[in-house]
Amino acid sequence: MIKRVLVKFSGEALASESGFGIESSILDYVALELKSLVDIGAEVGIVIGGGNFIRGVSAAKSGLIKRTSGDYMGMLATVINGVAIQEALEYHGLDVRVQSALEIKEVCETYINRRSIRHLEKGRVVIFVAGTGNPFFTTDTAATLRAVEIGAEIIIKATKVNGVYDKDPVKFSDAVMLKQLSYEQALKDNIKVMDDTAIALAKDNALPIIVCNMFKKGNLLNIVQQNEDAIYSKVANLNLYKEIK
Repeated sequence: MIKRVLVKFSGEALASESGFGIESSILDYVALELKSLVDIGAEVGIVIGGGNFIRGVSAAKSGLIKRTSGDYMGMLATVINGVAIQEALEYHGLDVRVQSALEIKEVCETYINRRSIRHLEKGRVVIFVAGTGNPFFTTDTAATLRAVEIGAEIIIKATKVNGVYDKDPVKFSDAVMLKQLSYEQALKDNIKVMDDTAIALAKDNALPIIVCNMFKKGNLLNIVQQNEDAIYSKVANLNLYKEIK
């Protein structure tokens, strides 16, 4: 099985049908799915977006809010989501730490790499919030960065779709699912399941990125229970970026 994993959730995944805020039933579902990983002995890190509250790019479109300020607002939104996930996981009996790239000591720990690894070794779930702490970088990039820093074996990007498509399956009925593709192909064909910086960082560190439907119960557990060879081959409903040799 995979021993250490970084799970990336979008903020929108926690939202109600309105697309805003946090839906308690979804939060509880996500917590139980994550708990299933801890129950089998996996070390779990989490990065959560903030799009259910605000996105820096969107906030800056009108020109009223500068992009830098918009991005910091987005970072703070991830803190809200991280604290919510912490509460839900603790409700189900897990030991959790939230670590922020911005110092908010009254709410959570400041990110320190050695401390986060120690938490993981002790069986604690670590939720990384506030992105990289810098504007103009997405939470996808933050997820890849944290995964590399903590020595995660894989990144799981938990989404609302079954995997990687050649274009947005929500917008295009003729979108085709891609079973597997290289980092280079993802960058060349501009396949935006993650941003280019995140994919390039994963490529440089030979870090597989698996995309799965978070709303298919047991998907996260099925991934983590696979051995490395199985992860790099065909697994139902999963797709990954990996260097094709």
